[in-house]
Amino acid sequence: MFKKILIANRGEIACRVMRTAKAMGIKTVAVYSEADAKAPHVKMADEAVLIGPAPSAESYLKGDTILKVAKETGAEAIHPGYGFLSENAGFAEACAKAGIVFIGPSPDAIRAMGLKDRAKALMEKAGVPVTPGYHGEDQDPEHLKAEANRIGYPVLIKAVAGGGGKGMRKVDAEKDFLSALESCKREASKSFGDDNVLIEKFISSPRHIEVQVFGDSHGNVIHLFERDCSLQRRHQKVIEEAPAPGMTDAVRAAMTRAAVDAAKAVNYSGAGTVEFIVDGSGALRPDGFFFMEMNTRLQVEHPVTEMVIGLDLVKLQLEVAAGGKVPAQDAVTLTGHAIEARLYAEDPQSGFLPSTGPLTYLRLPFNGKDVRVDTGVEEGGEVSLHYDPMIAKVIGYGATREKAIDTLADAIESGVAAWPVRANGGFLRSALLHPAFIAGDVSTHFIEQNLDALVPKGARADAVAAAALTALAGAARDPWASRNGWRMNAAPRRRVAFEMDGERMETGVLTEGGVTTVASPWGDAVLSEAKASDLGDAVKVSWLAGHETHGAEVIRRAEGLIVLFGGEGRLFAWPRPDALADALEAGNLVKAPMPGKVLAVHVKPGQAVSKGDALVVLEAMKMEHALTAPRDGVVDSVSAEAGAQVGEGDALITLAAEEDAAA
Repeated sequence: MFKKILIANRGEIACRVMRTAKAMGIKTVAVYSEADAKAPHVKMADEAVLIGPAPSAESYLKGDTILKVAKETGAEAIHPGYGFLSENAGFAEACAKAGIVFIGPSPDAIRAMGLKDRAKALMEKAGVPVTPGYHGEDQDPEHLKAEANRIGYPVLIKAVAGGGGKGMRKVDAEKDFLSALESCKREASKSFGDDNVLIEKFISSPRHIEVQVFGDSHGNVIHLFERDCSLQRRHQKVIEEAPAPGMTDAVRAAMTRAAVDAAKAVNYSGAGTVEFIVDGSGALRPDGFFFMEMNTRLQVEHPVTEMVIGLDLVKLQLEVAAGGKVPAQDAVTLTGHAIEARLYAEDPQSGFLPSTGPLTYLRLPFNGKDVRVDTGVEEGGEVSLHYDPMIAKVIGYGATREKAIDTLADAIESGVAAWPVRANGGFLRSALLHPAFIAGDVSTHFIEQNLDALVPKGARADAVAAAALTALAGAARDPWASRNGWRMNAAPRRRVAFEMDGERMETGVLTEGGVTTVASPWGDAVLSEAKASDLGDAVKVSWLAGHETHGAEVIRRAEGLIVLFGGEGRLFAWPRPDALADALEAGNLVKAPMPGKVLAVHVKPGQAVSKGDALVVLEAMKMEHALTAPRDGVVDSVSAEAGAQVGEGDALITLAAEEDAAA
């Protein structure tokens, strides 16, 4: 076994690999960019070496620099994690030439599966079912459009070198094809250095089911059962589970056999995942799945497989890379159910825009028998605009799927919150508890179809209650709140005013017979045994709702109260006299919602626009975001310039005041 390895990655996967390596007695070397100098993976490693500036192209993607560090530190092998260099055949080849083991498949296997068009052709020869589409080399836009017309809309345009939802566009009609193709190619070129695409028929009720495979250098290939990754947003996975809901023995046998055949077709060694698009319009069928792609690396969602089969996949990666064998297929058994939720730094209330900056407050569940948390950040650190905005992966396990759902939803409810970075914990909990998800009625359209229910407007009633009770307990000295609720011949009813999203809201608090009811615009919260405990800078509010105990942490700030509860952080600000003026100003300004680079400006001063028109295209977190007109109007001024870097809150477009536009 290796004595020392280098982890050519960052964040939670770097920490994840280090945990297993340390348990095996293997020394670890971390590499880091200037932005990650204080990151947890740097502190966790036995050695850490700076490799360049923040942009990944100047640090984590510099294969020659990483190889040099490996040689200088005496590392015998390199674990690439996922992303960055993990599926770079050239880097794997360079490792071999340098006498350093690449912990992953061979360069030939990476190349065979790295380009989606060639992989599909290879799978057809191996007898693996593939989705109808065009995988040819002719990239002329008009030719691609003609192929899309032949296949029939809707279609998917996909970067052949893509992954992570980047370089992918769904097109519903011929008139939209060329503009979608242009955007897809631009994003693919920036993300992967290759703008070639393929066209696939879009399956109307698709499920995404993948099979974890493992091979070794002795010619053995096994499967480790399947995962369902159907809950996606913008083609990026949000919630994953193992086993797949509704899976039958017949379908599993057909799908795992196809996955093993796919891996054997390229003499695969190491951890890999064969992904299938599945017809979810009815019950799963042995002839209702199609090869989509193979990821020649460890997947983000590998923990759910580990929890249901009882194997450490990183440990198995290291053993296989050192010349060991995979276990026999019949030695791998499936027990229970596991579900993973990806906690991202993003704001569901603002269209899931990435949220970067300091993690002043971060609450995550404790690791336990049935709850696991993999993270690469910590309170006091920050979410950088240069990398993927994942905060953590939270995994719940249960003997049944229903128990796993309850365990994970409870862990998010009671243990997840972040501020001032926004987190999507509340959204994840809502998805887990949605009746359709509980019933196993999932597809890749699930989030889109249920978005209003998953991201309700405003705040949860019990979060409002926690803020109101804290204010009334005197923890925050609000100069505008009225706490005198005396009424003749009736229980006191008190009121507290807050401001949220530029609007004033009133809460009414009535306590009678030991039960407190807090009324807000988003419903009534009925609490019993409500208590507020002063913790210095914070207040701990606890209460019973039905038979369950709940608790929220409320941070006192000059501008209001920050409630950490239910998977998120929310600011309940004190009303200000100029709130209305601020709201009116915001209606005339289009501001940058996050730091990023301006890719395109579509308007000029004096131009009339309609609500929803695209004004500016901003690139942040390696994704494109179209900023649209908040109302009908006329452009007064344009501050944005293509190619310029902008900060969060920078004014990009100003609309003329409505009275000026009318004149």
